Formats: sequence, structure tokens, C-alpha cells
Amino acid sequence: MYRLSFTLLLGFLLCNLSAAARPNVLLIVSDDQGYNDLGLLGNGILTPNLDRIAEEGTRLTNFYVTWPACTPSRSGLLTGRYPQRNGIYDMIRNEAPDYGYRYKAEEYAVTFERIGGMDVREVTIADVMKQSGYKTAIYGKWDLGSLKRFLPASRGFDDFYGFVNTGIDYYTHERYGVPSMYRNESPTVEDKGTYCTYLFEREALRFLDQWAGKAPFFLYVPFNAPHNSSSLDPAIRSSVQAPDEFKAMYPKVDVEYRTTEKHRYASKATVTTPEARRRDYRAAVTCMDASIGKMLERLKQKQCLDNTIVIFFSDNGGSGGADNTPLRGRKATMWEGGLRVPCLVRWPQGGIPAGATNDQFLTSLELLPSLAAAAGASTPAGVHLDGHNWWPTLRENQDSPRTEMFWRRRGHRAARVENWKWVQLDDQPGQLFDLQTDIGESTDLSGRLPEVARDMQQRFDQWQSQMDAAEPRGPFRDF
Repeated sequence: MYRLSFTLLLGFLLCNLSAAARPNVLLIVSDDQGYNDLGLLGNGILTPNLDRIAEEGTRLTNFYVTWPACTPSRSGLLTGRYPQRNGIYDMIRNEAPDYGYRYKAEEYAVTFERIGGMDVREVTIADVMKQSGYKTAIYGKWDLGSLKRFLPASRGFDDFYGFVNTGIDYYTHERYGVPSMYRNESPTVEDKGTYCTYLFEREALRFLDQWAGKAPFFLYVPFNAPHNSSSLDPAIRSSVQAPDEFKAMYPKVDVEYRTTEKHRYASKATVTTPEARRRDYRAAVTCMDASIGKMLERLKQKQCLDNTIVIFFSDNGGSGGADNTPLRGRKATMWEGGLRVPCLVRWPQGGIPAGATNDQFLTSLELLPSLAAAAGASTPAGVHLDGHNWWPTLRENQDSPRTEMFWRRRGHRAARVENWKWVQLDDQPGQLFDLQTDIGESTDLSGRLPEVARDMQQRFDQWQSQMDAAEPRGPFRDF
């Protein structure tokens, strides 16, 4: 009896020691933040807490997402698979609100934005971490389906509070008039009127109070800041909503609004001036940064900050008031400004250098295999992952295992192989750039180096053939 009890006690202690040694994960994703929009880069934006993550961790300068806009980018980062492989290679959204139309409830219920979602066979990071004993939660933007079978509770997350589609009004929590906030599997309007960044902060802090120091956790906080506000009112829609206290941190804008004779769905409308939009964008980022700071401090109070993997990046290139300097283009484009994003990684106990800059070629596809490796978790059996384990590259400055990356957005195509970048827009001739000497993609080399351009197009075509041959996934593939 004594021997049996001692054995059980020893097993319990070993199990808890093992759990305590496993790192926590805090994954923070902003929405439409520009490549240059970090305070440490000197453009005037105020981000002291993101700067702290960079100072205490490593900034990745050569980091890409899988699509230049919301939905497919999120499918790629959560599954470790190209959007063309996991089935989410375009947006889950409706077009009518872009032209001022507000859906009736019965109409919205059968639209693609309501019924579309990521294939239920796909495995997410949350699935992997949960199966390994982690507590999992998401607070913020989901954007991978709003029917119950597509919601986070069916995708490996223990808890969810946030909105389900591509964007919302920061105060009403509606997307062009449609209520969009959920708690787990149920729509909710319980917090209508409260700025949503504060709500995601509140939920994240509650989760940390519940689990930090008690069990390993995977906490995913995808803010909607600084995405433009999804409102039918042009004066709101044309900018980013931000609390007045954060607007006051930036120089006063003389003229807040202007009248335009031409608008998407109004012959004449009042919209935000470019100066006010820039101020509002920066204020929204600074407000988000303050919320991130509170999460870091709560982890510090719980004495588990240094064994928490903190990762921050933007879901795609910046738009609206963003600064993508020195990159060409912005959100929705195949230029670097649509695909290359700011990324920070902090994990002192994991050997991630402090105050370092890493220029290696890495992408959001690396998240799933890397986090699984850090947690001692198994990657999903029988699933083809497109990402690599990035820890040797970050810890030991080894060359990245990634040498190529491909993107497709309808008729727009792009490929990167080593330092070569190839871009083809619809039926126009492909363009070739050397990113090592021309990060701004200003000089097309396809005329001087036609053989390299042909090789890049062939590499893209080979990749497309691989995607076409992959086991088909919904919702867009025909099978």
C-alpha cells in the first residue's frame, strides 16, 4: 500500500514538474498593421510594450504571412498549411455591404459570410496544444466561420470571446449593422458600447488569472486593431475608431472631416481626412499596445513571463493610416507591403536572444510545427504541413530551412525563392526583383534576366500543381 501510494505520488510530482517546465504561449496578432509601425523604428508611433518585446526578444525582419488579407492569412497561421491546401484561399465575407446594403436577418442567415467556414478536417494549433494538455483560448477576431461546427469550440479552443467575421464597429460590435460578437457558440450583445480592444484585454487577463502558473496554456489574442471600422456610416468607416485618451497622445488634427462628392455608395458623403485617419490608426495601435502591456505585466506577476513564448505579428500588410516603409504596396497586394509584416518573438527561457534582429526568411506557416516542438506535442499524423521548426534559426542563428514561398490571390500570383521575388498581376507579364538589393521592388529585372524570370514562373506553376493535387478541402474546391 505504502509502495503504491509513493509510486502514485512520485508520478504526480513528475507530471507536474513536466507540466511546469513546458512553455506557455501568448500569440498576439494585429490586423492590418504596417511593417514600419513599431515605435522602435522611429516613425513616431507609440508602442512601448511592443518595443519591450523586441528589446527582450528578437525582431524578425524577413517574416511573411500566407495571404495579403484577413481570412486566408489566419487559416495559414493556425494550420501550418498554405491556404490553397487547407481550402481557405479567399475571403469569407459578403460584398453587398461594401455598397451600403444592410442585410435583413433572414437574408444574412443564408449568405456565404454566415455559412462559409474552414473545412472541419483541418487541424489547428489549438487542437495540437489541447491534445498535449494545454488550456486553450481565443479572444478577438476569428474569421474562419460562424456556424457551430466552424467556431473555435470545435477547433481546439476551450474558450472564445470575440467576433466571427472580417471586421466590426469597435463599439457596436456589428459588421455593417450585423451583430457579430460571440461567447463560445452563442451570439452576445452583453458588452455593446464598450471599445472592443478593452474587451479582449479583459478576457485575456481573466484567462491568465485562471491558468497562468497552474497549467500550460495557449492563449491566442487576435485584435481587430488597427483595421478600419466596419460601419455603414462613411464618417466612421473611413477611419479607425480609437478612444479619445489615445488620440490625445498624438498631435492635434486641424480638420477632422471633409466632404467628398464620390463615395462607394453615396453620391456625397462626410469622411475622415487623411490626417485624422492617420492619427486614429496610430491611436488604435497605441491602445492595443497598452493592452498587450497589461498581459505582459500579469504574466510577470504570475512569475511565468520568461517561460511564456510571446509572439506578435500582423495578419497582413498595413492599410488605411499604416506605414509600410520601405516596402512597396499595402494590404491586398502581392508586393512586399502586402505580405511581409512585423514580427516579434520573446522567450528568454527558450534561449531566444534579447535585443536581436533576425533577417532569416520565415513565415507564419512555421508557427504550428515550432510551437508543437516547444511543447513536446506531436504534429497531426497524416497531415502535410508546409511549415518548418524555426527554433534553431532563432536560437542558434542557423540558416532558415525555408527557401521558397508562394502566394495566389485570384489572378494575382507571387513567388519568392531565396532572394528572388516574382510577381504577376492578372495577364500582365511577370516582374522580377532581387530583394537583397531592392527590398522596395522598384527595379524590374525580368528583361535583363529572362531565364531567372522563367524559372520563377515555372517554380510557381509547379507549386500550383502540387496544391491542385492535394486532397481537396472546402469551401471553395469542387469535390
